[in-house]
Amino acid sequence: MSEQSSPIKKVVLAYSGGLDTSVILKWLQDVYDCEVVTFTADIGQGEEVEPAREKAKAMGISEIYIEDLREEFARDYVFPMFRANTIYEGEYLLGTSIARPLIAKRLVEIARETGAEAVSHGATGKGNDQVRFELGAYALNPDIKVIAPWREWDLNSRQKLLDYAEKHGIPVEMKRGKKSPYSMDANLLHISYEGDILEDPWSEPEESMWRWSVSPENAPDEPTYLELTYEQGDIVAIDGETMSAAMVMAYLNKVGGENGIGRLDIVENRYVGMKSRGCYETPAGTIMLPAHRAIESLTLDREVAHLKDELMPKYANLVYNGYWWSPEREMLQKMIDASQKTVNGLVRIKLYKGNVTVVGRASEHNSLFDESIATFEDDDGAYNQKDAEGFIKLNALRLRIAGKNM
Repeated sequence: MSEQSSPIKKVVLAYSGGLDTSVILKWLQDVYDCEVVTFTADIGQGEEVEPAREKAKAMGISEIYIEDLREEFARDYVFPMFRANTIYEGEYLLGTSIARPLIAKRLVEIARETGAEAVSHGATGKGNDQVRFELGAYALNPDIKVIAPWREWDLNSRQKLLDYAEKHGIPVEMKRGKKSPYSMDANLLHISYEGDILEDPWSEPEESMWRWSVSPENAPDEPTYLELTYEQGDIVAIDGETMSAAMVMAYLNKVGGENGIGRLDIVENRYVGMKSRGCYETPAGTIMLPAHRAIESLTLDREVAHLKDELMPKYANLVYNGYWWSPEREMLQKMIDASQKTVNGLVRIKLYKGNVTVVGRASEHNSLFDESIATFEDDDGAYNQKDAEGFIKLNALRLRIAGKNM
C-alpha cells in the first residue's frame, strides 16, 4: 500500500466490469483492505452496462451505482464545448477528453454520498486520463484521496491481469471469441482506437477496425441532406423534429456513419509528454463543428468571431489536459456562452462519401448579412465605395513610412 495520512476504509471505483477494473476491484480489497463502491456510467458507449451489477455483486459489493448519464454528458459537456468550436491540434474533437470531467464529478459526489475517503480509476500511468480524472477530483474535493493502481502494481500486461483473475477467482470472461487487438474507448461523441498495428505511425488501419462508419468508398452514391435548427448555439431540432442533446448526437452518429463521416487518424501530443497515434470515429462531432461555424458566420459580429477563434486553442488545451473544472475554463465558458445569444437559425448540410458540406444557412432575426450592402449589383447608395480610399490610406500610412526607410 502506498503511504496515506490515514487508512482508507472505503473507495469509489470507476468500474466497467471488464478485466482491468474487475482486477482493480479485487486488488483494492486485498491491498487496501477497504470496502469498495462501484460506479458504472452509461455515456453512450453502446454497450450494456447492467451486467456490471451482477459482476460487482459476485465480488461481494453491496453499494453499486449504475447511471444513465447520456443526456447530462451531451447537454452539459459536449454541447458547451462545441459552442467554442473546439478542436485540439487542428484535428482532434476531444471525444475521450470531454467524458472524463463528468465521470470525475460523479466519483466525487458518490464518495460524498457514501462516506468514502477515496476514489479509484483504471487509467494507466502513461496516458492523459489519469491526469483528467485526478485534476477533476481534486478540483471538486481538495481532500479526496486517489488510488491509481497502474502506478502502484506490477500487473503491467494483459496476461498478468488474466493470471491474477484466475488465481483469485475473479468472474471475467477469459475467452469471448476473437478479442479486438485495439484499446478502445467509446461514448456519445466518439470511439477511439489505440494499440496493435496503430503503434506504427506508418501502418494504415485495417478496414475491419472501424465500428461506427462505412468507408467513404462504400457510402451511398446519393448525398444525404439535413437541416439543423440552432438556438443560442445548440442544435435543438433536425429536419424540424425537436430533439434533446443526446438524441441529436445519436442521430447524427447514425446518419454520419452511414455516409462515411468522421474517421480520423492522427498522432497527437499527450500532456504527459509523449506522442501517441490514435484513430477516432466522431460522426456527430464532424458534422456539428462546420455546421456551428456556419450559423456563427451569419450571426456573430466579426470581432467577436475572431476573438473566439483566438481563445479556442487555449480552451481546447484546457479540455485535453484535464482542466475542465478550472477557474480559467469556467471563465472562458461564460464568455463563449455570452457570444451565443444571437446564434439562432438554420443550417443545411450535405453528407456525401465522408464529406460534410454546408450548403445553406439562415437566421430570421439575428442575421448580420445585409444583401443590399454585399451585392455586386447596384446597392442604391447603401455603401459608398469612395469611402474605401481614405480607409486604405490610413491603414497604409505605417507601411508607407516604413517603406521609405528601406
